[in-house]
Amino acid sequence: MIKKYKLPILMFFVFEIVAITLWLVLDNCFYFFNFSYIGICIAIGLFLHIKKFKYARLVVQFSVGLYMLVYLGLICQENMLIEGFWYYLCLGVFQAAVIHYVIAKICGPFIFGRGWCGYACWTAMILDFLPYKIPQAPRKKKIGIVKYILFVFSFAFVGTLFVLQIPNLEKIMFISFIIGNILYYIVGIAIAFLFKDNRAFCKYICPVTIFLKPASYFSILRVKCDKEKCINCGKCKKVCPMNVDVINNNRNRENGTECILCTDCINQCSQKALHF
Repeated sequence: MIKKYKLPILMFFVFEIVAITLWLVLDNCFYFFNFSYIGICIAIGLFLHIKKFKYARLVVQFSVGLYMLVYLGLICQENMLIEGFWYYLCLGVFQAAVIHYVIAKICGPFIFGRGWCGYACWTAMILDFLPYKIPQAPRKKKIGIVKYILFVFSFAFVGTLFVLQIPNLEKIMFISFIIGNILYYIVGIAIAFLFKDNRAFCKYICPVTIFLKPASYFSILRVKCDKEKCINCGKCKKVCPMNVDVINNNRNRENGTECILCTDCINQCSQKALHF
């Protein structure tokens, strides 16, 4: 019984360890409740997935995504976009977006890869409702340079604010958080319809993926294929929203660092050849 639920139990304890560590080190109980909440949401979502609940991933996406967007972003007025990471980093403050990025997007992917994109991103939680869950066309790799441009621009934007000593930085960062999210949704929805691919924004535009990619290569939690069971029907690759070649167990498999752990491939496999 415990073996069956080892994944949700493992993820809960990983986040609980982070929660307790940050609480004690930073002497702030907010971090205990913050990461405990996220860990509980993820554990519940994985539990529901094991129970074959159709909307298990959506439960996690909205419980975590809305918490990050509405509570931390709009109510607490903390910029949780990449600009917020650069802002707090320039301030020399290890809190808010810096901790979020270190845990979820820089170090965390060593454990769960790009699980953040599949279970917690507040942009993707809306894009996943669009009609193109299965990509309708081959990837356009050259367009991917846009995310690198935005990555550099986000750093340059915050750096310029500090160099020019612009006043009211906190207010500016809050406004940029609102404007940034609005633009993300508009662009994300637009290119989803343009390329007939719900996750086109993740593939070509999102600058956060620059952080996620390196550690995701070494991710412990990844989809693997039992070659003895696999009949090479190709269904798993067809339904993958990120175009990952999941039947290849090598680390350098096609788009291997982009798996969002959505489990669509696992659910589609009639031979039960795919697993974590």
